[in-house]
Amino acid sequence: MIYGRYIRSPPVISTETASPEPAAAKAYHVLEHMIVTLELAPASFVTEGALIEKLALGRTPVREAIQRLAWEGLLDVRPRAGIAIAPLHPGDWLRVLDARRGVEVVLARSAARFVTREAADLFHEAALAMQKAVISGNVLAFIQADKALDEALAMAADNPFAARLAAPLQTHSRRFWFRYKADTGLAESAEHHVALIRSILAGDEEAAAKDAKRLMALLRGHAEIATTR
Repeated sequence: MIYGRYIRSPPVISTETASPEPAAAKAYHVLEHMIVTLELAPASFVTEGALIEKLALGRTPVREAIQRLAWEGLLDVRPRAGIAIAPLHPGDWLRVLDARRGVEVVLARSAARFVTREAADLFHEAALAMQKAVISGNVLAFIQADKALDEALAMAADNPFAARLAAPLQTHSRRFWFRYKADTGLAESAEHHVALIRSILAGDEEAAAKDAKRLMALLRGHAEIATTR
């Protein structure tokens, strides 16, 4: 249990009222996960047709997802040559984190100020999923929990400008972490994430900002090591 202003009770989920995820959003999330977890290998090529066949979600949703991922720098659409998956250069991880640090502090402060019960529930669920992933050593589940935490942070912060800036940087950062640190970094990363969640749920803006900085410092330390390999 993560304690704060909002103590989570088990949510009641109605399958009758739950709306399905739009096809374009689902295509985006699936492709993003494939890129982050290197199922789509860095610097490799794939065709639009192959992705449409693999996802089985239709041409238009997949094309929309491809366009969004290209804008975020994860794909490079090359006419008559196919779609290039973004390469992974260790030094770029440092650049991503340098760009990400400031906006993460903004989001953390704002989330602590404006967090709602709905966002608090999402934070609780992400923290629980992250802790379960650590116990089981399930890196893929950890990656999904980290994505869920970032989405909860975006909702709680009530700052769409900062959230839109942060989202692609968070995705790039997850991809680098999966490549260079996933084999040993679960417990330590979870500890820093949960500390951030606690500060946000407690409504402590200063503590949330400090925890966001600590998390970015941890990731930057990993990135600095990766550049020396």
